[in-house]
Amino acid sequence: MPIATVNPANGETVKTYQAMGEEEVERRLQLAEATFRTYRTTGFDERAALLRRAADLLDEDQQDIARVITTEMGKPVKQARAEAAKCAKAMRWYADHAAELLADEEPADADVRDSGATRALVRYRPVGPVLAVMPWNFPLWQVIRFAAPALMAGNVGLLKHASNVPQTALYLEDLFHRAGFTEGTFQTLLIGSGEVDEILRDERVKAATLTGSEPAGRAVAATAGEMIKKTVLELGGSDPFIVMPSADLDRAAEVAVNARCQNAGQSCIAAKRFIVHTDVYDAFAERFTEGMKALVLGDPMDEDTEIGPLSSERGRAELEELVDDAVRGGASVLCGGERPDRPGWYYPPTVLAGIDREMRIHREEAFGPVATLYRAGDLDEAVLIANDTLFGLSSNVWTRDESEVDRFVRGLEAGGVYFNGMTASHPAFPFGGVKRSGYGRELSGHGIREFCNITTVWHGA
Repeated sequence: MPIATVNPANGETVKTYQAMGEEEVERRLQLAEATFRTYRTTGFDERAALLRRAADLLDEDQQDIARVITTEMGKPVKQARAEAAKCAKAMRWYADHAAELLADEEPADADVRDSGATRALVRYRPVGPVLAVMPWNFPLWQVIRFAAPALMAGNVGLLKHASNVPQTALYLEDLFHRAGFTEGTFQTLLIGSGEVDEILRDERVKAATLTGSEPAGRAVAATAGEMIKKTVLELGGSDPFIVMPSADLDRAAEVAVNARCQNAGQSCIAAKRFIVHTDVYDAFAERFTEGMKALVLGDPMDEDTEIGPLSSERGRAELEELVDDAVRGGASVLCGGERPDRPGWYYPPTVLAGIDREMRIHREEAFGPVATLYRAGDLDEAVLIANDTLFGLSSNVWTRDESEVDRFVRGLEAGGVYFNGMTASHPAFPFGGVKRSGYGRELSGHGIREFCNITTVWHGA
């Protein structure tokens, strides 16, 4: 895949970039290793000041970088601005909390004495250069939720971004440099995916984080396992959105539309499978379908647009294949289902009902504004349908019956359970999945400690 900005709204190539050669990649690896030796000795106050400065610059750049994001991957520009604002918020959150999250821990006095020590503590130390392999769908946020905690922990970053968002990738390197971080603290590698394996094998790279597809995750995990290197993987998702009889149906349907179609449905944590109790199935399906049909599809630079194009022609073709397969298998199309007659890689909000386990869309992640409806007879059946997937990123449950809450928390196989609201990442809460959605956690204290050497410091008499 060429490293290029191709506008999804019209298919036009805006700018093409030459991949970095071996000499330039080697220079950057050397720089990362050398910079880490000094950056690791900086204190939290110094790192926090730099990160706050980066947040301030991002706020200043918000309008311009939002237009770059929209041009590169098709996100409606108002959503792109919101993404930039979220990134600045996360940087400030880690600047404010990193020292506390990584403070030395003192074991209980009784345990210290029992170990034969006069004193002991646990210290969190940075591991070194971390390779981040990032996707295009949230081209700022996916990177910042790695970079903010990693830099505050004293690590340095090497970014291999998706090949269709090179301008955003280069902007991120420039942002940190303008904020005052030393040149080698955060670097973008303009390389193809085929170069990732060799870089991960380099002994100077100490760990890796990847957000992306299951095949990409398998490849990175296999190499990292061979090289005995720590990885965090956030892969695909097929999140359930469960609606029970006690739910506020108007609110649930309204949120369901946004949960499925934000970013044109191109989100790992987007709700994709809507599992509705039979007592309220018809009422919810009507409200949800009307909400999906009402969304405004159009030019992503238009402030009124709610659904922009998909990021690539290939992505739209893959989504169409899933819909066509379901229809051939007997699924009903309640709305959408046909590409609009216009330039660009648009696909309309679509609702499918009558899904069965043999359809590909039941087993595979639909990365676009396509929702599937399921009917459940009771809570237990809803949980069974929800767990009938290889993924386990997050989940949404709508109920006002408190007796059901703990049963869902215990029963659902997911990294998060969100009640009466849609899944959304926040710097204070751990984010990640189970099963084929990956392992490890980003964000919160759990995320910042993923790339730390947890060191026991023990003093004898």
